[in-house]
Amino acid sequence: MALSVPAIMRTTAARLSALYLLLFALCAVLLVLYMTSLSARMLTAQTQETINDEVLGLARAYQRGGLPVLVRVVEQRSRQPGANLYLIADANGQILTGNVQSLEPGVIEAEGWTTEPFSYRRFGEGELERQRNPVSDPNEPAQNEVQAEGEKGHNAIALVLRLPNQMIMLVGRDLGEPERFRAVIRRALMLALGMMGVGGLLIWFFVGRAALKRIDSVSEASRRIMGGDLSGRLPVTGAGDEFDRLSENLNSMLARIATLNEGLKQVSDNIAHDLKTPLTRLRNRAEATLSGKHNTSDYRQALEGTIAESDQLIKTFNAILMISRLEAGYSSESTTRVDLAAAVHDVVELYEPVAEEAGVTLETSVQGAFAVNGNRELIGQALSNIVDNAIKYSTDSTSRPTVRVTLERIDGEIRLAVSDNGQGIPDDVDRARVTERFVRLEKSRSQPGSGLGLSLAKAIMTFHNGRLALLPGNPGLSVVMSFPGREDR
Repeated sequence: MALSVPAIMRTTAARLSALYLLLFALCAVLLVLYMTSLSARMLTAQTQETINDEVLGLARAYQRGGLPVLVRVVEQRSRQPGANLYLIADANGQILTGNVQSLEPGVIEAEGWTTEPFSYRRFGEGELERQRNPVSDPNEPAQNEVQAEGEKGHNAIALVLRLPNQMIMLVGRDLGEPERFRAVIRRALMLALGMMGVGGLLIWFFVGRAALKRIDSVSEASRRIMGGDLSGRLPVTGAGDEFDRLSENLNSMLARIATLNEGLKQVSDNIAHDLKTPLTRLRNRAEATLSGKHNTSDYRQALEGTIAESDQLIKTFNAILMISRLEAGYSSESTTRVDLAAAVHDVVELYEPVAEEAGVTLETSVQGAFAVNGNRELIGQALSNIVDNAIKYSTDSTSRPTVRVTLERIDGEIRLAVSDNGQGIPDDVDRARVTERFVRLEKSRSQPGSGLGLSLAKAIMTFHNGRLALLPGNPGLSVVMSFPGREDR
């Protein structure tokens, strides 16, 4: 898949990045606008407070000496660097003194604070402007000059007062500082938004591209697996993110599927090989019975043998089905608290006559009362299979054949072990292979059985979250069933 911009924009990572960028930019704009408005209001309030202080000072001067003292103080303050705006005009609006040469029309007509900022021009600014930009008509109206000056942002706010003699006094302050502050904030906002936009786009692109690469690698591995390579696995980078967690879970599922497929293959192969012999034996027995002349007892004996052989085949198929059910996941509703000591007692009591008939001593050692969460029938079936094998293969012992069943707790595990003193498993044989379906170490196949006992026991232990281990007994073999859990007394 090509890593194009449209493909990246369709990814969840890119969409989330765009959403976060939009929300962050909106919050940043609202915050900057709020701070700008708040700062402007604070500067305006400070400006008005300064003007009020100036008016109070001029009022005291007027009270001391009347209009002459007021005019003198205004002229004195007008000449100071960075002075406020001062203006004294007659009742008709004719400017008498101050540092303001002209005003926007209508400013001094209403008494009180000016409702809106107004444009003005100080003394000397008009001459300097005409020197820089000479005009064809030297008698151009002052209102146009003020308007031109106002278009450049030379604005102010003021307090207009009427003196007792109907003369007009204006005290104002230039708004250049608040305007410059707004301009700085505006430029900073535009720069910040531009940087956030570029950064967001870069993060959007690279995060989306990285996510798309991970998805492409997963898709490629999935195509290989769907093509038949069940040994393939999804890539895991080790970052521990959601992609790795998803890949690990899917890899566990694929491993489980591969195990089940391998088991199915083994079952098919083993059925083809190991069940062919008893089916052939059934057919030969039936054919031999039908051929020649036989009496009723011969037919009866042949039918009884066929039934016995059929029963063994049914047991084999039942064991195969049980193993498949356990490996596929047996119903958890069939599990309860199982008393292992009672299960050991029942199985030993069941096999005591068999052991006695075979000349095998069957011993038990139960060191406490133990209970696990499981299925009593399955645990009894597994233990019966192991005890049956131990009795069969301990008869070739060079000493007195003995089978010992032990139940104890070791290292936090509940261990149920069945040990015999027979020949055991040769050292050159892989013990893990013995637990596979239809595997029998006895080449002559003289002993009864289908080779599914230990395989079923292993499946049962896996179902109970336990494990089955085959350990050398020196002599003999020890089959250990280890259950996780706590000891109940």
